[in-house]
Amino acid sequence: MDNKFNKNGMVIKMKVIVETSARHIHVTPEVFAVLYGEDATLTKKKDLSQPGQFACAEKVTVVGPKGELALSILGPFRKDTQVELSLTDARKVGLVPPIRESGDIAGTPGCKLIGPKGECQIENGVIVAKRHIHLTPEKAEEFGLQDKQIVSVEVDPGTGRKLTFGDVVIRVRADFAPAMHIDTDEANAAAISGVVDGTIIA
Repeated sequence: MDNKFNKNGMVIKMKVIVETSARHIHVTPEVFAVLYGEDATLTKKKDLSQPGQFACAEKVTVVGPKGELALSILGPFRKDTQVELSLTDARKVGLVPPIRESGDIAGTPGCKLIGPKGECQIENGVIVAKRHIHLTPEKAEEFGLQDKQIVSVEVDPGTGRKLTFGDVVIRVRADFAPAMHIDTDEANAAAISGVVDGTIIA
């Protein structure tokens, strides 16, 4: 990421990489044990851009009123099970999840989960992830941005679908790496493939 300042020291433009986050699930150890067996462990497939986060070889089938989808598990374990879908994914399975920040699952729909060793019903936890930018406290201070601040991000991937994303929430934590995350619906709207650069408009 980089940034530019005017003569008054105010941020004019800041660059951030924009990554697409496909549908996935975070699970608790207890739910994983039901789905994969008491002695099963998560199998790391590849590291993700956020430190300590990784995609697993294990998958879970999410079942809704109209259909089902296979989702990759992202590790490590979480304190709450959370299913993250795009709106298109949600419509396919007949669920109507709200757009929420990760971890904000109160009052959200639940669903049935099926694994190779068992199945369970979660009472809540299905969301469409609110588009967001991860920043370290140092980067947030450098750019003059604060945790929970709402910004816009302009993306021009050279596809003929230049787009400005509004309602992007800034998330600040010491163990983050600077990156913006959008879902597959949002990526398709701008015809984004792979990682691209975005410009934060504060």
